[in-house]
Amino acid sequence: MTVFMMLCCSFLQLPDVFADRFAILKDQVAQMESIQVEEGSVLAGKSLLEEVRQLIEASPSTDESFDALYYRLDLCRQWLWNHAADRPRKPHNNFQEEEDCWRVGNELLTLRLEKSNLAMTVNTAKQCWRFAPSRETDLKLQSGSFPLAAAALKTAEAFQTGYGTGMTLLLKGYEAAPDLEIHITLLLIGSEIVMDLVMNEPETGFSALNWPPEVTLEPEEKIWSVVPRMQGMLLPGNWSHALHQEELVHSRTLYMPWWGHVREGCGVQIILETTDDVGAVIDHPAGGPTRIWTRWHASLGRFNYLRTVRMVFDDESDYVTMAKRYRKFVQERGRWTSLAEKLLRTPNLRMVIGKPVIHVGALYHFVPQAQLFNKNRVENNHSLQTFDVIREKLEALSRKGVSAAYVHLDGWGYYGYDNAHPDPLPVGALQGGWDGLKRLADSCAAINYLFAVHDQYRDFYKNAASFDERLAILRADGTKDECSVWCGGPQTILNARFAPDYVRKNHDLFKEHGISVKGAYLDVFSVVPLEESARPAHPMSRAECARYRLECFELLRARGYVVSSEEPVEYAVNSLDLVHHAPYPTYPNIGGGEACGIPVPLFNLVYHDALLVPWDFGEDGGWGIPDGDAGRLYCLLHAGLPYLDPSAEAEVIERTLEAAAWSERCAFSEMQSHEFVGGDFRKQRAVYANGASVFVDFDTKEYVLTP
Repeated sequence: MTVFMMLCCSFLQLPDVFADRFAILKDQVAQMESIQVEEGSVLAGKSLLEEVRQLIEASPSTDESFDALYYRLDLCRQWLWNHAADRPRKPHNNFQEEEDCWRVGNELLTLRLEKSNLAMTVNTAKQCWRFAPSRETDLKLQSGSFPLAAAALKTAEAFQTGYGTGMTLLLKGYEAAPDLEIHITLLLIGSEIVMDLVMNEPETGFSALNWPPEVTLEPEEKIWSVVPRMQGMLLPGNWSHALHQEELVHSRTLYMPWWGHVREGCGVQIILETTDDVGAVIDHPAGGPTRIWTRWHASLGRFNYLRTVRMVFDDESDYVTMAKRYRKFVQERGRWTSLAEKLLRTPNLRMVIGKPVIHVGALYHFVPQAQLFNKNRVENNHSLQTFDVIREKLEALSRKGVSAAYVHLDGWGYYGYDNAHPDPLPVGALQGGWDGLKRLADSCAAINYLFAVHDQYRDFYKNAASFDERLAILRADGTKDECSVWCGGPQTILNARFAPDYVRKNHDLFKEHGISVKGAYLDVFSVVPLEESARPAHPMSRAECARYRLECFELLRARGYVVSSEEPVEYAVNSLDLVHHAPYPTYPNIGGGEACGIPVPLFNLVYHDALLVPWDFGEDGGWGIPDGDAGRLYCLLHAGLPYLDPSAEAEVIERTLEAAAWSERCAFSEMQSHEFVGGDFRKQRAVYANGASVFVDFDTKEYVLTP
C-alpha cells in the first residue's frame, strides 16, 4: 500500500515539474523574437518560431521528448543568429593578385605592392603616399648587401583577422642566402597598417635590415617631416642645411620611436613597435628632400624574433595629432606612468615638483690622458670646492628666499667627477670626507632641499679599483668600445649585467655612513643607446641591457630615492621621475648653434605630465637651446623646472621662483596643444589640461602666463 501511494504522488507532481520547464522554454522563445533577421529571411524566421511554439504547446510528457524539444528550439535559435541582420562578421578581404602587383584594401585605405621592386603605394581619401622601392642595401651582411626584392620566389596570399584584412608575403630563393626565408604581413586596420616582419635565417651573418623604406617626398617648404629628435623638430622638405643621423632609438636621434610626414594637411606616421634592436636613418641633403627609414639590427648576430611597425594614415593631421596618437599608443601598452602615480610610489618626489634645480660640483680632476685635459693651463685641470663651502652657499641661498630646491651634487667620489666608476667610494677626503658629506646632506634636509648625487654605472674607467676586462662589453667582431675623453681618462663600457650590484654596494655604503641621500642620477643610462655584449661567459642582448639598467633605477626607488638620469629616452621614462634636460637639437651640433629645423615640443605633448624636466634659464642660447633664444622662455612654455645657480642675484631668483610656481601649477596636467601664433614660428602658445596657457615671443622675450 505504501509503495502504491508514493507512485501516485509522483505521477501527480509530474505535470507541475514540466510546467515550470515549459515556462523556461516559452521565455527563451520570447527572447528569440528580439533577433532581427536579415532581409529575405524574415518569413522563414517567423515560421521556425511558430513551429517551436506549437511543439511547446504539445507538452511532451517525458524527459526524452522534452530534451528533443529543447534541441529543436536551440536549432531555431542558431538559425536566427546565423541569419541576423547585425551579427559578427569576418572583415571582407578584397585581396587581388594582378600581373605586376598585389592589392588589398578596406573602407579607408588601399595598398598596392609592386612585384618587381616591392614598392608600396597607400591611398587614403585625400592623399597618395608612395614608399621607395627595394634597393641594394636592404639586407646587410657582414660582407656586402643585397635587395629584398632579389628573391627568386615572391608569393602573396590573403590574410585577415577579426579586426583587419591584408596579405602575407613570402620571399625566398636569394642567391646570396639560399636558405633565407622572409615573411612580411601587411594588415589594414581602419586607417592604419601594421607590418610584421620575421626572418627565418638558418645561417648567421646578417647585421641589418633596412625595411620598410622611406616615404618618397618632394623638396618643398610646405611638406613637413615630424621628428622626435631630442625634444622634437619639424623639418621642412627644402630645409637649407644637410642633416644625416644613423642611430638606434632610445637616443638623441629619436627620444621616442616614431616619426611622420605632413603634406597638404594629411599625415603618415611611422611607429616602431618592437624597439630593442631598431634604429632609424634620417637623411636630408641641403635643400632636401627628407628621407627617413627603419633599420632593424641583429641581436647578437641573429634576427630571431618578429619585428613590428605601425603606419598611421590621417587625412586631418599635424605634429600635435601625431604626438597625441603616440601618447594613446604608449598608454594602451602600459608604457606611460603619470607623475601623480609616481608621487604615490615615491613620496619624496613632492620635494622636487615645482622646485628649482641646483647643480653643484665638488671635485673635478682631469688626468693627463683625458682628451679634455687642459695642456695650456695645466693648473686648471684640478678644481675643488669642499662640501662645507657648498653647504654654506646653499644655506645663503635659502636665506635669500629659495625655501625649497632639488640639489644635484657632482664630484663627491674619491677622485672626483667622472672618475674611477663604478668604484667611486670612499667619499673624497679633499672634498671633506664622509663627515663633510654628512654635514652637507643634513643641512639640505634642514633647509628643505632634497639632496641627490650624480652616479655612473656605464662608463668603466681603467682606474677603477675593480677594473677587469671580463666585466666589460665585447662586440660580436671581438672589438671593444674604448675612449679617453672625460676626467678619468681611459675607459671602456661596463656590461650592464654587473651594474645592479654595484649600485646596491655603493648606496648601501651611503646608508652605513649615515648619509641622507634622497635622490640619485645615473648618468648616460637614458641617452646612450642600448648595448649588447658577445663575451662568452656573460652574453647580453640589448633587451637584457634595458632590463639591467631599469633594475638599477628600481634599486634606488626601493630606497625611497627620487630617480633621475640624463635625457628622456622612452624605454626609461616609466622608471624615472626626473631627467637632466630634454632640449632641442641645434645645428651644426647639439652643443649650440641655430635651431635644427623648427623646434616643437613633441616629447612634452606626449609625456609632460609623466616626467619632470628642468630647463636652462639663460637669455641667449646654450646647450640644446638655439642661438638667440632665451632658455627661460622654453622653461615657461614647457612648464618645466628652472635651473638656478647658488650665486644668483635677487632678480634672477625672483624669475626662477615664478617659473617654479608655474611648473607646479601645470605639473600634473597634460600639455594638450601647442601652436605657432599667427603662423609665426617665433610666437608660440601651449595650453594645458587644467586650463592654464602660456604665450612666449622669442623675439621680444615677452611672455604671458594665464592661470
